[in-house]
Amino acid sequence: MYIRLIRNLPQGTAITGRLVINGRWFCNTLERIGYEIPALCYHVAVTMSPKFKRLLPLVQNVPRRGYKAKGDKAMRLGIRFHRGTKPEHSTGCILVVADNNPSPLHPTPYTLHPPQGRSSADVEQALTRLILQAQNAHEEIILEVFDFRPGTEYGYNTPFPSELQKP
Repeated sequence: MYIRLIRNLPQGTAITGRLVINGRWFCNTLERIGYEIPALCYHVAVTMSPKFKRLLPLVQNVPRRGYKAKGDKAMRLGIRFHRGTKPEHSTGCILVVADNNPSPLHPTPYTLHPPQGRSSADVEQALTRLILQAQNAHEEIILEVFDFRPGTEYGYNTPFPSELQKP
């Protein structure tokens, strides 16, 4: 499974974005400025969250900014996808946002038939189920985080890695 998080320009204390799974728009996202994870590739797995007491997708091996130590001290732990409506609901996690929330995102050709009316809880559950199914099928689950760059307003102008494309 190949997941892309495509971030927009920061606005105030928030960074909005969109989550694209295997080339299809899945949901909008929200992150808190200053706590966002670096724009890199990560593995994702569903595990039990000690904080939220439910299964949630966990972003693995997130480096600490400016930290030179090796091992666990160089990594941020507990970075997850979960529901939320304000940047303050996150200290590093990627918030999945309800479809009916107002969003500054511009429509793209890749959001032709977005499912409407899902709550943030519905979006979180659907994402968790989707990643858990891939995990149970022993698929590698990759998250690639893109920061906004001029000329990539829609974030779809770079191809998926060939090794992740289905024949």
